[in-house]
Amino acid sequence: MGKIIAFANQKGGVGKTTTAINLAAALFERGKRVLLCDFDPQGNATSGFGIDPRALETSIYDLVVSDDPDVKSAIVSTKWVDLIGANVNLAGAELDLIGMEQREYRLKNVLDRVREDYDYIFIDCPPSLGLLTLNCLCAADSFLVPLQCEYYALEGLSQLMTTVRMVKKSLNPALSLEGVLLTMFDGRTNLSIQVVEEVKKHFPGEVFKSVVPRNVRLSEAPSHGKPITDYDRMCRGAEAYLELADEILKKNKRGKGR
Repeated sequence: MGKIIAFANQKGGVGKTTTAINLAAALFERGKRVLLCDFDPQGNATSGFGIDPRALETSIYDLVVSDDPDVKSAIVSTKWVDLIGANVNLAGAELDLIGMEQREYRLKNVLDRVREDYDYIFIDCPPSLGLLTLNCLCAADSFLVPLQCEYYALEGLSQLMTTVRMVKKSLNPALSLEGVLLTMFDGRTNLSIQVVEEVKKHFPGEVFKSVVPRNVRLSEAPSHGKPITDYDRMCRGAEAYLELADEILKKNKRGKGR
């Protein structure tokens, strides 16, 4: 059974989609079967793998509003990973889901149908704490929080953790924190170094050793429809995501052994 990890932070621009794309590709390089589910109406994880969101015949929206979704028909195989894409249609899903039975579990119902086909399933969550993100947290085994090394990094994170506690209490008791990933790190500034210390204090033992630096090549890769390992594997950003993939594999191997 594949492990389902949601990439969550209601703050935009923290490197959530960048991390979902590049960690998925790095795990593929390590021989793992990975499915990336884009659950953000902006469809950036979809276009980041070179797929035009507007050209999708079946998107994640079609699957979550269906009572008997044909999941395999929506899976697009890329050179690196499999993808269930999203487009602007998903923006209306919150309203559509409100009246549906088991509305918090619609995404879980979709992903559970293909779970056995993959080692990892990643969900790129939208930057909000609405019904779409609730679906992500109910479908996931764990959630990974990308956090940028900037002044307001921890602001708003308490809201996410409050939502997680509510989900654990009443909807998905098994949900756990995969870890906190520090992104956009600039070792030349005292601020970045202070943020790292602050985050480690708030999340003792939960912060990944791998830190993603500010890196121009990471910003350029999505416009070419490629993960960083394919666009420029020698850059510091590619190294960081390959290191993170190894950390994830080590952590999950240890978890299985317990």
